[in-house]
Formats: sequence, C-alpha cells, structure tokens
Amino acid sequence: MIMETRNRSSFPDFTHPGRGHPRNLKGDDILMEARRLSVSDVVEFMASFRPYRPALGIDAALEEIEKNKGILYDLEVVDACLRLFKEKGYRFN
Repeated sequence: MIMETRNRSSFPDFTHPGRGHPRNLKGDDILMEARRLSVSDVVEFMASFRPYRPALGIDAALEEIEKNKGILYDLEVVDACLRLFKEKGYRFN
C-alpha cells in the first residue's frame, strides 16, 4: 500500500481535478492516501519556513485549502484537515 501510494503521489504538482497527474486520474480515481498527502503537503509547505521565504503561517495555509476545496483539493480531506486544526486544536511544533 505504501509503495502504491508513493507511485501515485510522487508527482507533487497534481491536483484533485487531475491537472498535472501523469495518468490524468481525477477525483476518486486518485488514492485517498495520495489526496491526503496532497492537502497535508500544501498546509505544511505554506505554514513552514523555507530558506527562500518566511513561513506564510497556518492561517494562510488553511485559507488556501478552504478556498480551493473541491477545486484543487478533495472536499473530504480538506474538511477533515480544517476540523483537525480549528476544532481539535492541532498545531505544528
């Protein structure tokens, strides 16, 4: 399962509607694990410091996924991620 997820999610530029996916997979054709990785990668990337830019912050990251849920990111995954941070109080260390 992990190897299959890696094979399908090793293309970081693909989005939920299938743009950028090498096999043109869309929506539910993309493994749930890959959809989760896509959203979590965006949140971590935006919220964290990078050598070439300061951290944009968790609020900007959550705003990005909320604004683009169902467009670029899976609806269920975004809703779960938003609940985790907003209702459950999850924070990056």
